[in-house]
Amino acid sequence: MQDQISKRAFFRGKLKAAISLRPPGAVEQFAELCTRCDACLAVCPTGIIGRDPEGLPKVDLSNGACLFCGECAEACEPQAILPATSWAIRAKVNATCLSFNGVMCRTCEDHCDHQAIHFHLMTRGRSVPTIDPDRCTGCGECAAPCPSQSIQFYEQPSQRG
Repeated sequence: MQDQISKRAFFRGKLKAAISLRPPGAVEQFAELCTRCDACLAVCPTGIIGRDPEGLPKVDLSNGACLFCGECAEACEPQAILPATSWAIRAKVNATCLSFNGVMCRTCEDHCDHQAIHFHLMTRGRSVPTIDPDRCTGCGECAAPCPSQSIQFYEQPSQRG
């Protein structure tokens, strides 16, 4: 998913690069190992794997979700992608969310099979979403159906002791 850029930021030249989400199980040396063979793109059952500007596979959760099926890892001969049941990507809700702006919408919560999204009552009858990063798998089930495209994804910092 790409970060939304406001008109003000655009005209002031404050553009920040959107992160490319790599497929679940992408190894640290992904860019060096990937041969750009398209095998992972061809086998993805939900069609969420595409290409970034450098030609490397990236995940776009705006039109579907990751099933963590492992098909991309199985198809990856150079082992740039290994089997994974989750990844360090988590969802966040940005300020364009209808609920933040006083419109009743709970689409993201309705589509989250992991029950990671909950709504909290605020003043003036508003109810706003919060995402529990411990329950969120980063699958993207919440993103595609969002009518305002307010779900973005970020890489969760690794927890090191």
